[in-house]
Amino acid sequence: MQIVLSHYEVAPLAKARSMGEHSAEISPDLGLSRVRVELTSDGVVFPGGEKLDWELVDEIASSETKCFLLDGEELSEIRVFSEVTGRVCSLYPTGSAPTMVIGGFPMHRIKGTDPYKDTLEKIRAAAPIAGRVLDTTTGLGYTAIEASRSPLCTAVITIELDPGSLEIARLNPWSRELFSNPKIAQVVGDSFDMIQSFADGQFTRIIHDPPTFSLAGDLYSGSFYRECYRVLAHGGRLFHYVGNLESSAGSTVSRGAIKRLKEAGFDRVVPKPQAFGVVAYK
Repeated sequence: MQIVLSHYEVAPLAKARSMGEHSAEISPDLGLSRVRVELTSDGVVFPGGEKLDWELVDEIASSETKCFLLDGEELSEIRVFSEVTGRVCSLYPTGSAPTMVIGGFPMHRIKGTDPYKDTLEKIRAAAPIAGRVLDTTTGLGYTAIEASRSPLCTAVITIELDPGSLEIARLNPWSRELFSNPKIAQVVGDSFDMIQSFADGQFTRIIHDPPTFSLAGDLYSGSFYRECYRVLAHGGRLFHYVGNLESSAGSTVSRGAIKRLKEAGFDRVVPKPQAFGVVAYK
């Protein structure tokens, strides 16, 4: 079993130990399931024999921004350096689904919400999710996973520029379905380039959730929006995450995006403040 832990998961262990308990129940996968572990004088023993000494428990407990992989008795932070982007990618715990941090930027909203609730808002904004869906930035795969769960969805094509992000996703328990769901097809490459290979009108929905403008300005460009319009079927919808529409930065980005989306051919563009984005209709 792949064991992934954060300070949220190990919090009950010290308390149980201080009370003289010989076992405790914790999650081995960031809240998705529960197992009972044995508490010994040396540390914690999982059902599969994996061991975590008390010093490592303390290390996890004091690391509020990190997730860790336990392999046998070896503990390592879930963190990689991307040769493609030149940035560090890491898994960041939230008490629910984790997010990924790239170059210091979290890839989901975490203030007042959590990454999976954030994903659900984006999916609701583009609902109903039907037919073939294009997810322009895989990340941890939450968008692709949730879109694929719609009974009206026939397929999801999801594009990821960075193999480092996919490496983090493979270690994230919440991303497992990204690699097992037959509805989901992964493409590794730059969305700006890859979208040009798709046929006209191929997708019913596009979920466009790019990194911030400072990290991926080309994915906010008029030329990219024109390609989105081209590959979107008549009557289709594009959800575009742009950030908090009520903030000064978000309103500036959204004004420019709305202008360029309309210039690209979209009939109307509707703000979706709850989802921190806009929906463009063809």
